[in-house]
Amino acid sequence: MSTSVGAHGTVPSAAVGTDRWFRRYPATARPRRRLLVLPHAGGSASFFHSWGTAFDSRTEVLVARYPGRHDRLADPCIETMEELADQVTAALLPFLDVPVTLFGHSMGASLAHEVALRLHRRHGVAPAALHVSSRRPPHLLTPRELHTQGDEALIEEVRRLGGTDESLLTDPDLREIVLPAIRADFTIVGTYGPRDADPVACPVYAYIGDQDPATSTAEMADWHAVAPEGFHLDVLPGGHFYLVDQHDDLVSTIAARLLPEHSTREAPPSRGPAH
Repeated sequence: MSTSVGAHGTVPSAAVGTDRWFRRYPATARPRRRLLVLPHAGGSASFFHSWGTAFDSRTEVLVARYPGRHDRLADPCIETMEELADQVTAALLPFLDVPVTLFGHSMGASLAHEVALRLHRRHGVAPAALHVSSRRPPHLLTPRELHTQGDEALIEEVRRLGGTDESLLTDPDLREIVLPAIRADFTIVGTYGPRDADPVACPVYAYIGDQDPATSTAEMADWHAVAPEGFHLDVLPGGHFYLVDQHDDLVSTIAARLLPEHSTREAPPSRGPAH
């Protein structure tokens, strides 16, 4: 059962392939690059369904399918960042025949950073770029105990951040289905950090809504500490789920940065409010 719903629900025209870990949107021509999208806590691949055909014909999109939800409902949930990053990295190895860019939103941003580190350290492959959204960098994270509290506290936090279909939270039968995955993800979030600002071997792009209740623009700017290969911050209108209302602008920006001629080795000035 999906725990979140995107604003753009049109079914892509391309065929959609599904394996255990990724919902795959094949390129319509021979792929020259791949984009791996890593959803937020409580999120699912369906939230990013509209991204499947939002890029050029030579970009293949993979969206992570976390266990314990939707069509992986029977798979046990994962409760540590280390195990989740290990499994996502292992599942990604067959797709490294072309350059891979990572995009992670909220919890997915921390996961994307961990996957980028594993790809380089364990397999000698640097991602083309790391894109992180609405999440503090590893050295600024603080432990939280929300996952140890009751269901109502979890649901209230999900509502505060937004981005989740309200019917999943109000219908008792649906809540019973989705709450284990939400609790598992908030266990990951609550027990991860702070960590060293381990640098990645690729440019880093950061994105945040200017009204995000969970992360400040200044905190998002501190991702530069892991980005010796170049860093750029974009500040867009909106809250923690700015990427719903700013879908077109965000996707077009990422699409431009996927092209091989684009580089941030010398990072341009950040766009948005000063930080």
